[in-house]
Amino acid sequence: MDSTLMPSHRRDALRANLLAAVDLLQRRCANAIPVADIEAYVELDWMEWHGGGLRVTTTGQNICRQLAVRPK
Repeated sequence: MDSTLMPSHRRDALRANLLAAVDLLQRRCANAIPVADIEAYVELDWMEWHGGGLRVTTTGQNICRQLAVRPK
């Protein structure tokens, strides 16, 4: 699926869960992230496969920074 065709509610949900997913990656618990979410993060270019591991892209890092400064 082209990421531009992803429903906005799905993209919003992924954005809301991105910080938690990144935290799981940093704690080496990527297996706790749902596979469908990983696929969507990769499709959105927020994460990428690199050398057999998953990492956050520059785009994903920028979104995390936006989320970190956003008032709750």
